[in-house]
Amino acid sequence: MRANYAELESMIDALVEGESDQVALMATVACELHHADDRFDWTGFYRVVAPEMLKIGPYQGGHGCLTIPFSRGVCGAAARTGEVQLVPDVEAFAGHIACSSSTRSEIVLPVRDGAGRLIGVLDIDSDQPDAFDLADQAALERILARVFARG
Repeated sequence: MRANYAELESMIDALVEGESDQVALMATVACELHHADDRFDWTGFYRVVAPEMLKIGPYQGGHGCLTIPFSRGVCGAAARTGEVQLVPDVEAFAGHIACSSSTRSEIVLPVRDGAGRLIGVLDIDSDQPDAFDLADQAALERILARVFARG
């Protein structure tokens, strides 16, 4: 089953209404996204905790890497560049960090607060090759902006 992003947006909006705690928001978004789409094998956030350093935040799926420097991997590239990383084949991504051997493709999106500060990245891994496309990217960017860039 593929995510119905319109329904997902409405559900997430209702669940997070009035909430401002970033960790609570991340936990809710990770849970709802993960269970909405069969392609999503690992769904979670890495939070900016120090200059040039990400640390695992709320997630769904198997264990993830605990820390990721901005200089390494797909998550680091998204944090470092501020750009979405759409990776159809993780084996072809130079410097990919193999937190899970089942990951074949992934999408990683920068997460910004209302002031435009980078607070983390959303990492979604799939055990299917070439699982994500520009429609996923647009929908996920919209959800992240609605949840984290408010007020």
